Parts: sequence; C-alpha cells; structure tokens
Amino acid sequence: MTRRTEPGGPHWRRVMAALANKDARIVYAETVLGAKVPGGPHGSTLSDRRRNQATALLLESGLIERKAENQLAASETIFRDLLTQQPRRQAQTGLDRFMRLGRIERYPANISERRELLARIVSEAFSPGEHLTERQVNERLLSYTDDVVMLRRYLVDFEFLDRTPSGSSYSRKMAP
Repeated sequence: MTRRTEPGGPHWRRVMAALANKDARIVYAETVLGAKVPGGPHGSTLSDRRRNQATALLLESGLIERKAENQLAASETIFRDLLTQQPRRQAQTGLDRFMRLGRIERYPANISERRELLARIVSEAFSPGEHLTERQVNERLLSYTDDVVMLRRYLVDFEFLDRTPSGSSYSRKMAP
C-alpha cells in the first residue's frame, strides 16, 4: 500500500478535495467499476498527464491503493477509517459545551457566557488594531459558523469589533 496518511489515518479534507476534482472522480469511478468510462462524463477524455495527476491525488488521499503488480484498487476501508476518526461526544463544560469540532453549535442564552464565547472567538480570529474588509471578516468567521452575519453582528454589538459607519472596514478593539 502506497498511500500517505495523516497520523491516525486518512484525513477527511484530503478525501473531499480529491472527490471535488472532476478528473479524480473519473479515475476513481473507473477504478471502482474496473472499467474505463468511455469518453468520461460530459464526453471528456483524460490525457495521460491529467490521468496521472488524478491518480496521484487519489493515492495521496487514500481513496485508491496500489496492489500487486502495480494494479490500482479502490480502498475498502477508507470510509470506515474516516468515520472512526470522529471524536466521541463527551460531556463538555465551560464554553466548550457551546462548540462542536471548533464551531459554534449554539449561542449561550446567558449574556456573560455569550460575551466569554465571543471574546474567545475574537482573540483567536483577529489581531488588535488589524483593519479588515467585511469580506475578510466573513472569511475568518466562516470557520466558526455558517451564519457569519449573526456572529459578526454579535461581535460589533458586544463591542469586540469596531465597524466604520460606511461598513467598509472592521477592526478589533484593543480592550473590550
């Protein structure tokens, strides 16, 4: 087996990145089915260079493996391995009980706890005095929630971020 994996097994981001690549999906489908896809989806054929790049991506992700005589085969364990990496849910305390895998699962109803949660996020995501556009702020907040508008509004309302009147620039306050 020639796949490179993260410590503890394959990484789901690498697998998803491979599956997001059109050429890699064609090569993966051919590997799983054991047959070339005539013309591929949408009538596309892969050049040797593109096929080799897609194969390398699939090998690196762990979706396919090299077997005897240099034959390629779909991994029979990749998805099971990825699922076993999911952390077991344990009773959490403090602010961690509002988070799941580093993202906000729910906002605390208690205002002081909400302020603490927002303080943690702003300290992780922004440097004091840094000036950012709304888009840059949204990109950073996306790692904490899909509803970046609400989180951004909370950060402004709780006075962790300053917003220019035009809304063109945001900055972290030196002290909340």
